[in-house]
Amino acid sequence: MILYRRRRLILLAGLLVTVACAALAAGTMGRLVLSRWEAPGTESVRAQDELSRFGTGNANLILLVTAAAGTVDAAPVRQAATAVADRLAGERLVADVWSYWSRGQDPTMRSSDGRSAVILAHVSGDATAARAQIRDRLLPAYTLDEGPVSVRVGGSEAVSSQVSARAAADFARAELLIVPLMALLLVLLYRRVRLALLTLGVGVFAVVGTLAALRAVAGLTEVSTFAANITLVMGVGLGIDYSLFVIARFREELTRGSPVPAAIEATVRTAGRTVVFSGLTVASSLAALLLFPFPFLRSFAYAGVLVVATAVAGALTLLPAALGVLGHRALRRNPPTREHGFWHRTGSAVMRRPVTFAAAGLVLVGVLGAPALGIRIGLPDDRVLPPTASTRQTYDLLRAGFGTEANDALHVIGGRPDPAALSRVPGIAQVNAPEGVFVAGDYRAALPDPQRFAAGGLTRMEAIPQRAALASTGVPELVAAVRAASPGALVGGFPAELTDFRAALTERIPLVGALILVISCAVLFAMSRSLLVPVKATVLNLLSLAVMFGVLVFVFQDGAFAGLLGFTPIGTLDPAFPILMFCVAYGLSMDYEVFMLSRIKESYEQHGDNTRAVLDGLQRSAPLVTAAAAILAVSFSLYATGEVMYLQMIGVGAAVAIVVDATIIRGVLVPALMRLAGRANWWSPGRRRSRDGEGRQLVGAGADR
Repeated sequence: MILYRRRRLILLAGLLVTVACAALAAGTMGRLVLSRWEAPGTESVRAQDELSRFGTGNANLILLVTAAAGTVDAAPVRQAATAVADRLAGERLVADVWSYWSRGQDPTMRSSDGRSAVILAHVSGDATAARAQIRDRLLPAYTLDEGPVSVRVGGSEAVSSQVSARAAADFARAELLIVPLMALLLVLLYRRVRLALLTLGVGVFAVVGTLAALRAVAGLTEVSTFAANITLVMGVGLGIDYSLFVIARFREELTRGSPVPAAIEATVRTAGRTVVFSGLTVASSLAALLLFPFPFLRSFAYAGVLVVATAVAGALTLLPAALGVLGHRALRRNPPTREHGFWHRTGSAVMRRPVTFAAAGLVLVGVLGAPALGIRIGLPDDRVLPPTASTRQTYDLLRAGFGTEANDALHVIGGRPDPAALSRVPGIAQVNAPEGVFVAGDYRAALPDPQRFAAGGLTRMEAIPQRAALASTGVPELVAAVRAASPGALVGGFPAELTDFRAALTERIPLVGALILVISCAVLFAMSRSLLVPVKATVLNLLSLAVMFGVLVFVFQDGAFAGLLGFTPIGTLDPAFPILMFCVAYGLSMDYEVFMLSRIKESYEQHGDNTRAVLDGLQRSAPLVTAAAAILAVSFSLYATGEVMYLQMIGVGAAVAIVVDATIIRGVLVPALMRLAGRANWWSPGRRRSRDGEGRQLVGAGADR
């Protein structure tokens, strides 16, 4: 076999490829970009493009100006604030600046106590450039406390810049802890340092190979910086999964007395086939993200497919070659007895009373997943950051002191909407139009700068929402009402962009979910040649994901353990990250299903006894699944120590899904349901009898069980 005969050459080539990929990967981060919460081609994005004709855009930067004494109408405060606004207007990428003072003391831009007011600005450029300018220049330069005013910085792009920076720091800190922790756990599992290093080596190969490939992909299309994060998480995780399975099979072949070359060949033929099928299921789950029209979700698909491909390649080429060099030194000194181990005894107990255990398992899963029925999909805001973040503190002050949200104005462009009628829309505090200011259907005053609302024969209006209305009525409902009152016009603004983003995201969810289920069932059918097994696996995987969503709702939507984890619940879940977690967790769950099913099927083909096959497969695969799950669950849980809620959601949700899948699902429900199904597990159209590996028909009483 070439992997054994050329093992040292293959390892040398693998080392050179890894070094070359690492060199290429070093330049990858510079080519990745940041993304915004917007859906290309939607009405709100078209409106944002039209706003550039007016020399303005969404207010994505806020300066909250607070008077040191008196009110914001005092002359010294007005002069100081005007000077700050003039200085801001001269900054790079700042396309437009307007304020309470330039708008003639607009009441929607002043706090209820009169001590604070806002300066709003539109920072132009793509997300990467805008957030870099805000993070590196505007945040430090305009956080002031001098003279008659103090100034704090906020705004959607300022929040996003701090989310990105803190998330990157959290990931880096977690990875520094994860790698040595994984190494320690692997040494304890293998009882061999070399095997632990080999397993981590496969993960490293997957990570650097994927990052190098992403550099090429980034030259062709937009790739989000979050792609690097999923590469780190899944590269190491899949490297461990696949390596555990390959190494365990190699050890098993050696224990049976096979010489090293034959053991390598048998390992690649059996475990290698399983790894390929597993990789197909995980890759197909992540590839489904390409159906979403959002660059950052597509970036997860690029990274996910590439990391699966490189992990499979490393596990089936470099790892067998390394095992060929190690030979019998890969064996444990005192290998455990498998025939009557813990999992065999557990499986026997479950299969003696399959109905009881299946019912108990389903009840437990149902209780854990029940909170998912109360899921409420909402929109992201600054509260994904911890209370110590400066932009979060700015928004806390805005929420406490302002009854309106001038920074989140809805822009109504073109058409012939009636500003008086628009101002009567419930939840709209004020409408600014070329004709003047309108409140509750009444004309109130002329605008000091009406020229800002007309350009080249095109006019626009600003509909300022009430903060209470956004909280009670809901952002999507308010946006829909404004659009209904603005026939023929484009309605944009940050609330409209979030609404359109959510709508575009949720309308694709059924298609993406169905595609994932169909593809995974097809892959499992190709591997098992069974009609029932893929359906059973899909249902059980969905149960483990229901538990994950139940925990997400209970913890992050409803706020359980918020004090312990250090986040602020807002009563809803942003849909983007749960969708990502669904794809990742579903892929990993199917990963474990493939590992277990392959061993059960292999045993069944040898003797045709369903009960014995399930027990044998459980004993041989469950320790690996449990070990991989434990290592990955501990690793994911470290992300829960981060400061950004998104990372905490990934850490808690993925860890729970992995633990439940490896224990309740694989340890209880799989053997119980396979025992109840009996021979039906292996039925498929056109096949009446099972056959063993040499093609002999299996007959006898055992085949009926």
